[in-house]
Amino acid sequence: MTVADTFGLSDKTAVCGVGLIMGETPGSTELSLAGEAFKLALADSGLKASDIDGYIAPSFGADYDRVLESWGVNVRFAFQGWTHGRFVSPTLQHAAMVVASGQAKAVAVVFARKKKKHGGTGQWEMWRQGLGPHGESPAYGAVAPVFGAAVAMQRYFEMYGGDREGLAPIAIAARKHAGLNPIALKRDPMDREAYVNSRWIVEPLRLFDCCLVNEAAACVIVTSAERARDLAKPPVYISGVQGVHAGPQYHNLALPGLGVAQQDVYTFKPSQDDLHAYRMAGITAADIDAVMTYDAFTPLVVFGLERFGFCGPGEALDFIKDGRIELGGQLPVNTSGGLLSEGHASGWNLIIEAIRQARGECGPRQVKDLEIVQYGGFLGEAIIFRR
Repeated sequence: MTVADTFGLSDKTAVCGVGLIMGETPGSTELSLAGEAFKLALADSGLKASDIDGYIAPSFGADYDRVLESWGVNVRFAFQGWTHGRFVSPTLQHAAMVVASGQAKAVAVVFARKKKKHGGTGQWEMWRQGLGPHGESPAYGAVAPVFGAAVAMQRYFEMYGGDREGLAPIAIAARKHAGLNPIALKRDPMDREAYVNSRWIVEPLRLFDCCLVNEAAACVIVTSAERARDLAKPPVYISGVQGVHAGPQYHNLALPGLGVAQQDVYTFKPSQDDLHAYRMAGITAADIDAVMTYDAFTPLVVFGLERFGFCGPGEALDFIKDGRIELGGQLPVNTSGGLLSEGHASGWNLIIEAIRQARGECGPRQVKDLEIVQYGGFLGEAIIFRR
């Protein structure tokens, strides 16, 4: 047990089954999509529906009670949270802690989303305090997530240098990876010229700096490490975890220190406490073979890489050059194509890609000799998976 693993959680639980649906599903509902993803994950794990005694729903629309009623499944633990991508990692960690504490033996985490018009009064985001979903400033007309990412990246350019084309390697790598993924929604090739010629959304971000908007569903099943070893697929152990960091210096789709909205301006460097998941797993960033990081917008990849110390402050735009984050490079990133090119499942597709990479199931996009893969976001949330 490492110093950071006081409760002995490291490697005590494992992911044993996953299911993912990406793209248009005419005639479906969030309730029916949740059921289809659940069936896929059960088949993947070799478990039966009656083996599931925990359920977590990180989304709206497919409420936990209606879901379980439609499935005919009784559970000992049920919870429903928030759908934002920043809560993907904490939600899965929640499932691991439920299993480790004995509250349930197998927990299904299920996400399902049908497309909704962003910003309308029927969209639940608009009823939050302040009316903006990501810490935006609606009084100034900033009511879309892209605004926060764009302003943060502009501040980054002012602090560290670089130009608008510096984000191109992220979008291009995502599209290359998606081209090897049969379920990715954007598989057509993209080169630097295509990237540069895409239209502006909010400067300095272009169309190809922004994620897809699509329907999706996902299910991830967590059980004990011991039980997982006897199931259909090789277990993928949860070795280290840490949560979303929050407070005045966080959010608005920015790395701390970029001086966006409520933030002060300073150079961010991760402390030991900021890297709790590494200490818990007994590793360093150098041990990570691939990274899945939340990429609703290309700047978030820049922020994620610096957030976990893969490169120093202001160094990410140089780090991503020359294929370093592509398959075969020093640190492959978002090997499924990510939210930018595979599709938007609030980040659950990135978690599932991490699981499949750890199992060695990714075919032409498989990272060679992968042992440890990280999911991590720019707000500090992270899970370390190992095979």
